[in-house]
Parts: sequence; C-alpha cells; structure tokens
Amino acid sequence: MKISISAHYSRGNVAEQADELRELEKAGADTIWVAESYSFDSISALGYLAAVTERATLASGIVNIYSRTPALLAMSAAGIDAVSKGRFMLGLGASGPQVVEGFHGVPYDAPLTRMREVMDICRAVWKREDKLTYPGKKYRLPLPADQGTGLGKPLKIINRPVRDVIPIALATLGAKSVEMTAEKAEAWLPAFFNPQHAEKVWGNALKAGLKKRDPELPALEVFAGGAVGIGEGLEAHRDLARPATALYVGGMGAKDKNFYNQIFRQYGYEEEAETIQELYLSGRKSEAEAQVPQRYLDETSLIGPEGYVRDQIQAYREAGVTCLSASFMGTTTAERVRQCDELRNLLEKI
Repeated sequence: MKISISAHYSRGNVAEQADELRELEKAGADTIWVAESYSFDSISALGYLAAVTERATLASGIVNIYSRTPALLAMSAAGIDAVSKGRFMLGLGASGPQVVEGFHGVPYDAPLTRMREVMDICRAVWKREDKLTYPGKKYRLPLPADQGTGLGKPLKIINRPVRDVIPIALATLGAKSVEMTAEKAEAWLPAFFNPQHAEKVWGNALKAGLKKRDPELPALEVFAGGAVGIGEGLEAHRDLARPATALYVGGMGAKDKNFYNQIFRQYGYEEEAETIQELYLSGRKSEAEAQVPQRYLDETSLIGPEGYVRDQIQAYREAGVTCLSASFMGTTTAERVRQCDELRNLLEKI
C-alpha cells in the first residue's frame, strides 16, 4: 500500500508548504494532491511542485470539469506531465452547483455525461493520432457551424506529450458515477470513505463498473484514509476530524444537494446527518461538530497505538484501498515527517 498526502489551500500557498512536502516525499509519500475548490488554481501550484520534488506523483485533487474546456484540461495535464517528467495524474470531479454556478457562472448540468466526455477528449488529445474531433452530447468538436462562426477546424495538440496515457482519477460518490469510475478511470478518490461500510454503499457500483472495464487499463487505484498519529494516548486527537466532517456533512452545498450528507446517511447515520446539517446551516457550527458520531471517527481514524493503526490499515486494505491518503498529526514539520516515516515502516511490516 502506498501513501498519499495533500497540499491544501487552508494552509497557505504551495510555495509556503513546499519544504514540508519535500520532506514528506523523502519520508515515503508517493502521491501529492493539490486541492483547488475556488482558491488559487492547482495547475500553477503543480508546476511549482514539479520543479522542487523528485519522485512523487503530482495530482490535481481535484479540478472541476466545468470551469475549463476538455481540451484545456488535456493541455494542462500534458504540460504538467512534461515538466514533471511523467509524474502527473489528472484528478477530476464535478464539484457542486454552488461553486460551478456561483463562482464560475456556468450551468451545473449532466455531470456524468460531461465527465465521461472530458475523459474521452483528454485521452484523444494525448494520443495525438488524429486531429481532434468529437461528436459528444455536451462537447462537439469542432463546434458546429450553427453554434458559432463556422470557422472552427480539427486541430492536433502542437507538442507531443511525454506520455500518450496520463492517468485520470475521478472524485465520485454517487452509484452511477462510481460505476463509471470503475469502468473508465485509472484511480478513484472517494470522500469520507469508511472502510467498515464501503462495500454496502459502493460495492455493487464498483463491481458493475469493473465488469465493463477495458482490460488494457491497469487495476483501479483507490485513494482513501484519514488523520494519522501512531502512539499511545493519542485517541482524543480523533476529535480533530470533527470540524471538517461537520463542514462537509452539514454545510457543503445546499440542503437538498449535499452529496457528502447523503453518503453519511448511507453509512447509517441518518439522524445524525439531519441534525448536523440543521445545526450547521443555522450557524451553530460547534454544536454541529459535537454531533459527529464518535463511532464514525473511530472507524475512519488512523490515530492510536501501533496495533490499532495496523488494524485500521488492514481494514482499509480489505475495503480495496491501494493508497492510504494521510494527514499527519503534529505541530511541526519534524513531527509530521516522523509520523510519515513511522507509517511507511508500518506498511512495510504488514
């Protein structure tokens, strides 16, 4: 099992995090995700990391499929892959209507169709076999004459990509989108993954998608995990996950369009999900945090004695996770790097 880490906009820009990310790479981190949301764009940050890292895969975690055209996504991916010498993974997601329509001003429609077509177009651009044409439902290339000037023509990306296949990771949660991920993508990035309940929520969708998977695609990589702190007497630190859980379950998206809340309900926390959302949306955030079930925190955390963390790693592995997404405990870079090193050593023992 590999280790992935994240650079996050809440911690400042990537240049301010680069020294620590480099140290974590040396300690064993295999993938570095760069989040975007509606902060600084991830593509420029990934270009910076390409120059200051050596080994880790660099991944957009994630960019939404609405704010850039498919061809621009393909161009950006090819550019980062080139400057990183073949170390890039394109992480894509649908985001939500509040960001897509509120910040980018474009309609939030047909996310499943758009995601499938974006992948098709990106892969066609990277292969560079023919000039780009695509007769999709949402993307038609070149643009038909009755929708523009009529002057558009098929083109081929000028530079030859370093790789004609750049891996794509999809951040998906719904049954149909997870099925498509298992069928079409190289990797899956599920939010709030609970290894105890993952089979119940996503098992059928994953199996259906894998049945249709092209045998030329590699085995699906699954990135999931949580906070990591290996040591005695650390159990109380599992509560550090309460604010983020309450934010996503309670306040991410409109009341009837919160995908994270829906997943929480499918885990069996229906009453808690309703209460957390009501409290959070009414501005009572600390009360919402208090309603996050302790059982959920225990099931998803990797904070505790070595034996406990070992058991949790095994649970994630049995649930299909191939790369452990880790947020390391510690108040200093040295402490977090030490935790990464300990996790790497523990993984090598299992």
